[in-house]
Amino acid sequence: MREAAAGTGGRRYGERMPVLGYCWPQSVVAGAPVDLRLAGPAGDVRVAIVRDGLAPEVVWRSGAVPVAPRDLPPSSPEDGCDWPVAVTVPSGPAWRSGLHLVTVDDEPVAWFVVRAPRPTPGAALLKLATNTWNAYNDVGGRNLYTGAVAASFARPLAAGFLAKPSGAGERVVDDIGDFVAYTGRHELSMWHGMAGWAGQERRFARWAEAAGIPLDYATDADVEAAGGGAALLDGYRLLLGVGHDEYWTWGMRDAVEGFVAAGGNVAFLAGNAVYWQVRIEDRGRRMVAWKHRFAEDPVTGTEDAHLTTTMWADPLLGRPEAALTGVSFTRGGYHGIHRSVPRGTGGYEVHRPDHWLLAGTGLERGDQLGAAARVVGYECDGCELTLVDGRPEPTGADGCPPGFAVVATAPATPFDEDTTPLPVAPGGEYELVFHARRLLGDDSPGARDRLRHGHAVLGTWTAPGGGTVVTTGCTEWAYGLDDPVVDRVTRTIVERLNGP
Repeated sequence: MREAAAGTGGRRYGERMPVLGYCWPQSVVAGAPVDLRLAGPAGDVRVAIVRDGLAPEVVWRSGAVPVAPRDLPPSSPEDGCDWPVAVTVPSGPAWRSGLHLVTVDDEPVAWFVVRAPRPTPGAALLKLATNTWNAYNDVGGRNLYTGAVAASFARPLAAGFLAKPSGAGERVVDDIGDFVAYTGRHELSMWHGMAGWAGQERRFARWAEAAGIPLDYATDADVEAAGGGAALLDGYRLLLGVGHDEYWTWGMRDAVEGFVAAGGNVAFLAGNAVYWQVRIEDRGRRMVAWKHRFAEDPVTGTEDAHLTTTMWADPLLGRPEAALTGVSFTRGGYHGIHRSVPRGTGGYEVHRPDHWLLAGTGLERGDQLGAAARVVGYECDGCELTLVDGRPEPTGADGCPPGFAVVATAPATPFDEDTTPLPVAPGGEYELVFHARRLLGDDSPGARDRLRHGHAVLGTWTAPGGGTVVTTGCTEWAYGLDDPVVDRVTRTIVERLNGP
């Protein structure tokens, strides 16, 4: 299998394998150059740059580019590959903002983002969850789920992250047998269903183009850039996060929360959003995340303890993600995965059909939203709820902002030894145990039961400065965009939050 070979550290890569590569920098303003680094069987190849989207567009072609086998060092998951530059791509000043694929023989081997030099009139800004891509990338043999505590951006992405065919098994919420068979048949990394451009974000980008909704693009690193996050957001009305948006830095939080406080709007069409804090080191090349092993993080207990790479909801940080998103993975979990709500509908139960989010849908209280497309699945975010006059309301105890409206919900359950077949990662714990111990100070059965019954929450809140935040509370929303009702809700969100 291709990925099995690519995932083996400490060997020579490319002698009898497909070409792989990576770009540096990974994001440029239109007109700036990008260095492409390649490894593969010795010889010349032809490279094409394709702006991906509804109608993929070839924007540049190379002449003959020499390729040679390269070492894939044992430390490449943490330190990168350090391959030499094969060719420099001269992006043009007229190139449209977007995700650009580097292809060899029509196969995507690398990627970079082109940013608009200034906001495109009427465009929303789509922030790609590139930190999360990096966390799940197992090229070199490790990722943040198999024992690593750092992940290098300077290496290829695993097979299936940039492109994959449609079919049964492409989603992690598909039947597990179909998922395993699909992954093996197409020689993909097993992590392709969890992160990467090819899943939710590409689907949303294609839907937006078909709907005539202009988008500009940026990466997590663009928002993180020292002093640049706020400047990046200037001129935009709406920031979008789509799919699986799990790993955020302190600087990202500062920039986006400042944007909301100043009247900017954010739509998290995503789940497991803003769950872990990470740090960026080595001039942007490495992402550090100690996660469950946060006590070993070198900044723990120092004057920089606020940068400890634990979950945002951890009292150690004092900055729960719910204060921004309104929801948290610690109050959510999984839906339709193994024994976490295994026979759930895959849809939300509507509680407030008269809310502006559902305008024009015809939905009534108790109706299911998105069930046919299983928009609720995989990872879900919720908030602590109580019933007021028969309808769920947030208690605010978890940091959920005042005035947050719970429009619709679906049940979700965190993983423990009963609900998941997967083993605990080295140094990790089952999520339910970790959440109870960190949030409640006690991982006893009684404490776990207080957090066991979570939800995916579709809702919204408005900051005192006028900025509105919407969350779907689920990773799978983009898979429902062919559903007319999900389409209508998404258009309503964009039209309202990106309007004058």
